[in-house]
Parts: sequence; C-alpha cells; structure tokens
Amino acid sequence: MNRPLILITNDDGITSIGIKVLVNVMSTLGEVMVVAPDSPQSGMGHAITVGNTLRLSETKVFNGIKSYQCSGTPVDCVKLAKHYVLKDRKPDLLVSGINHGPNTSISVVYSGTMAAALEAAIDSIPAIGFSVCDYSPKAKFDHVSGHVEKIAQRVLESGLPDGIALNVNFPGAHAGPVKGIKICRQAKARWKEAFDERIDPYGERYFWMAGDFINMDDNTDNDIWAISNNYVSVVPTQLDMTAHHIIESLKKNFNQDE
Repeated sequence: MNRPLILITNDDGITSIGIKVLVNVMSTLGEVMVVAPDSPQSGMGHAITVGNTLRLSETKVFNGIKSYQCSGTPVDCVKLAKHYVLKDRKPDLLVSGINHGPNTSISVVYSGTMAAALEAAIDSIPAIGFSVCDYSPKAKFDHVSGHVEKIAQRVLESGLPDGIALNVNFPGAHAGPVKGIKICRQAKARWKEAFDERIDPYGERYFWMAGDFINMDDNTDNDIWAISNNYVSVVPTQLDMTAHHIIESLKKNFNQDE
C-alpha cells in the first residue's frame, strides 16, 4: 500500500529546529518531501516573488529525506513544490512549521507559516500550520511531538473541507504539561506598534519596529485563552475573507442611493 505523500515547509528556514522535529514526526506517517526557505522568512504573510529570480537547490539537511531549499517565501516554496518538484503528484497533506513563536489571533495575517498552509488549501490540499509559543532558536519541542502526530493523522484520515487549513498553536515547554486540545476561534487582539528611530554608523536614519500585543478578548473559547491555560489551540482558518454577515445590510445602504 502506498504511503501518503506529505509536503513540509516553514518560514523559519530549512535549518531550524522546528522543521527537523516536523520531519521526524511526519516520517512515521508517510512519504515526506521538504521544500523550505533557505533563510528565515518570518512575517512574510502570503507574499510571493514576482520581481526577482527564484532559486531552488537540493539539499542533504535531512538524512534520507528528499529536500530542497528555496530563495523565496514560504508561499513560493509551496508553489514550486506543486508545479516543479512534485510535478504531477498531489500531496495528501501539507504541514508547515513547527514555527518558533505563536501564530495566535491576528498574527495569522502576518504569518508565513500559515500562509504556506493556506496556499495549499487553495488547491484543496489538506493543510496544517504548527507553532510553539517560544521564540528561541533553541526552543524545546519534545512536549508537542505526540500531539503533532495525532492531529496530522486525524487530518490524513478525515481530510478537511476545501479552502480550510488548521492553525495549531502549542504552549511553550516552560509552561508545563499540556492539558489537551481545544478547538477554538481566533481571539480578538492586535499589535500596537511603535517604531524606534535610530542612526546607523554612517549617520543614516533607520527604524526598528517594536510594540505590544493587546488582547481585547476575555472569553474562554479563543486561541489565546487556550494557550494561556496550557491547551493546544486548533483554529480552522479559511481563505474566504468575505464579511458575509454584512452583505445584506450593505445592499440596503447602497440601494438607497439608486
């Protein structure tokens, strides 16, 4: 019996610890192919390369696993994997991560990890983005492997609706034992940015983005609450950004102008 084909990518770069953990786990579930950025691409969102060349080269980062590094964004990696590396083969699952740092709430908009998953969902490929609430390049992942395997296995068995990708976030290892899995919604929160103005050694001005994350959601059914209470959060994320609930009221407002 053929093993399922699992495509792996990330936004932290092909040499990150998180993607190594993901490769190890996914190798127990199917045939693995890796196409990932050759350098960190965090915060790239759904960016694609249109004005520059893209380079793709085979690498031996993962022993016994066919893998490629790409000069572009996470979404570029998925597109090149689909159209060039895999050619006529369609993955049974795409997994992205494991990201160093959370992708809860509004962070999903900026996340290269989740953009790669949603790019797969465009072509009806079941997809999952995994993240751990620890920004350290040496983050610990031992506490998440079992949950990663369980969630991926369920998706391989049951699939996902077209246009849907799962956004999965884990508490950091420092938070203690994981209590379980919560199916959640995206919390209502945002970044309140600030920019430090600085001068480089050549006397030129530059800016460094800083700021605070503001959580405006005090309910218990969202991803931030789940992570803060040592649960794994699973948020179904969709491609359709239409605000369906206001279409009828907008029709009425615009009809008044006729």
